[in-house]
Amino acid sequence: MSTPATPPRTDVALPVPVVLVDDHHMFRAGVRASLDERVTVVGEAADVDQAAAAVRTLRPAVVLLDVHLPGGTGGGGAEVVRLCTDLLGETRFLALSVSDAAEDVVAVIRSGARGYVTKNISGADLSGAVVQVAGGDAVFSPRLAGFVLDAFGTAAGEVSVADDELDRLSRREQEVMRLIARGYSYREVAGELFISIKTVETHVSAVLRKLQLSNRYELTRWAAARHIL
Repeated sequence: MSTPATPPRTDVALPVPVVLVDDHHMFRAGVRASLDERVTVVGEAADVDQAAAAVRTLRPAVVLLDVHLPGGTGGGGAEVVRLCTDLLGETRFLALSVSDAAEDVVAVIRSGARGYVTKNISGADLSGAVVQVAGGDAVFSPRLAGFVLDAFGTAAGEVSVADDELDRLSRREQEVMRLIARGYSYREVAGELFISIKTVETHVSAVLRKLQLSNRYELTRWAAARHIL
């Protein structure tokens, strides 16, 4: 499952220039064809060395990056990110892989990537994810966010939760909050809790309002910092 498509951020210049990195030509062609008008592919690469060179030459806003790549010293997509660490202020990396293994997700995020989506994502959702990453957001396919939270949840240090923070939320709102913060789509939350999608939307709006947050990405950071997922 992919993250839901979202409207373009108004502070991101469109189309977003992207370098597409994957060792399969046919897959790159398919991704290029599926991306919508919000994204333009300015370059492609098939291995670690080509990718690092292309990123340095083209300086794209976003790099769509497979995690399993030939070349380099065998580090795959994570190695590409590490080779371009000095460019992370202007270029952001979004992993696009068939793998949903925890070790792959954690390795590429630890290297500096801003998100990770799996290859069953739709073209519209992938284009939306590119725009979000270009705008500074972190984007994950549902459930993959849990791997990152488990690996990095304590990195910023312990943050205690005041009882009144959670007391603002009803029991059902807390259940919805935890699932949304872990990257579940509204449809998946509805299925998990046996409620309607409209009810999920209502609960999410209430959670964001009560916690004074703007979106699900702020909610994920809020929950991770408090170790309540």
